[in-house]
Amino acid sequence: LMGFPPDTPGIVVTQHIPKAFSGPFAKRMDQCCQMTVYEAQDGQQILPGHVYIAPGDRHLLVMRDGARYVCRLDDGTPVNRHKPPGDVLFRSVAQNVGRNAIGVLLTGMGKDGARGLKEMRDAGSSTIAQDEATSVVWGMPGEAVSIGAVDDIVPIDEMAAHVRALAERMDFTKQADAV
Repeated sequence: LMGFPPDTPGIVVTQHIPKAFSGPFAKRMDQCCQMTVYEAQDGQQILPGHVYIAPGDRHLLVMRDGARYVCRLDDGTPVNRHKPPGDVLFRSVAQNVGRNAIGVLLTGMGKDGARGLKEMRDAGSSTIAQDEATSVVWGMPGEAVSIGAVDDIVPIDEMAAHVRALAERMDFTKQADAV
């Protein structure tokens, strides 16, 4: 997140961390980043220059509300043993944003996020996985690669630049409805 300038399209993040850590993590990232970082709140509009991190005890979804995108928090049961899970977020992006989104799956254990990322790719989104060499654990990104969910495989130190270049090519910087 520290590699993104303040005019980057809105970013939503699901990370496998408990509720006790998601709020402090968002505050810490807000101090380190050029973008404004929040722990996501239900109904919060997704705006350029802002990052929305899922609370550690809620599913984060992206929903359309008229001409804008908003964060929706859900207290459903864990998915892939996680709450929040990547698959729920990615599935909501596939269904509500489609080709106006870029999906990124970073290092992590297990398979969470792979199927949802595949749904994003099938809906026309660009999809990226962190490469094996820079992943602490290549479980989640590796699973996404193995099921054909990934357009690009990128080292973590090149991720922000790659996403920015892709967003510029897709002209996301001029779209209010990009995530």
